[in-house]
Amino acid sequence: MHADQISATRVATSARTESPDPGIASAGPDTNAVLDVVVAERTDLAEDVVGLTLHRADGGPLPRWDAGSHIDLIFPTPTLGTLTRQYSLCGDPSDNREWRVAVLGDRHGRGGSRHLCDRLQAGAVLQVRGPRNHFPFAAAEEYLFLAGGIGITPIRPMVAAAAATGARWRLHYAGRKRSRMAFAADFAATYPDKVHVIAEDEHGFPDLRSILCGASRNTAVYSCGPAPMLEAVVATCQELGLPAPHLERFTAVQPEPGTFQDTPVDVEFRRLGVTRTVSENESILDVAEELGSPIFGSCREGICGTCETRVLEGAPEHRDALLSDARRADHMLICVSRATSPWLVLDA
Repeated sequence: MHADQISATRVATSARTESPDPGIASAGPDTNAVLDVVVAERTDLAEDVVGLTLHRADGGPLPRWDAGSHIDLIFPTPTLGTLTRQYSLCGDPSDNREWRVAVLGDRHGRGGSRHLCDRLQAGAVLQVRGPRNHFPFAAAEEYLFLAGGIGITPIRPMVAAAAATGARWRLHYAGRKRSRMAFAADFAATYPDKVHVIAEDEHGFPDLRSILCGASRNTAVYSCGPAPMLEAVVATCQELGLPAPHLERFTAVQPEPGTFQDTPVDVEFRRLGVTRTVSENESILDVAEELGSPIFGSCREGICGTCETRVLEGAPEHRDALLSDARRADHMLICVSRATSPWLVLDA
């Protein structure tokens, strides 16, 4: 897979994230509130990449966010109905007047990103939910940023934050070709000594081993991009004895066939005061929604984090690509995860 052949949405990765403590990420009482926003500006950032600047429709301030955050963008389409997609915020966290996202028009996707790129115009009113952060940017002595294609979006505010603190940092940004790499020219012009743009049609694939050989155990590695790139980053860090990298996934991790076996599980939804047997053909999220729980899911692939639920009793079988080991001790994503125990008690 080429470095930019990924969806701009997380129906793809969070996404997906591996970080030491996603529990420190932004998560307030309003992260699931829905706001009306207007597209204040639409900009062509690169070939097939559109930048959207969003303002609150009522003119008020937008919720605060930190580098690594993403939002749910909720929008109607003429043929696919109303869609929800996740996009990383890539603007300035200190500016609460606007949010900025970048959308890659994936020609091989399900149509949502193409609708935003091809039809959405300035002045359109959409809805948003969030922000939510499972890719938090933590303090470190030194940073190494590795971005592939549209994976540059959550990395962009991290670079700005690292530069503002005076920390040592480097960015290696790979893509199929320069014309498809949003923000590449700006990065190269602003930080000519710290940014290495790797266009595959000019330089081939990035040499991750050579890049990571320059890191130390004090280097925080942050990476976002297509799944093969992220797997290579993880493997190379392990090979070199480096700490685990911080990852943002835009596609769910596909388990090997036979890894998991779906069996019925008795789930007590403590807040609802209801216990239900979840069959092998249902997800726990499906049943929660059927029973009227306020918990809801967006991606339904274990990558966006909207359905994260506290586990009060029982042993979850984690199948997501998001939660850290520390977070998994008492939380689970009920859209995909199940249980190794015959029952679960959830704070839902």
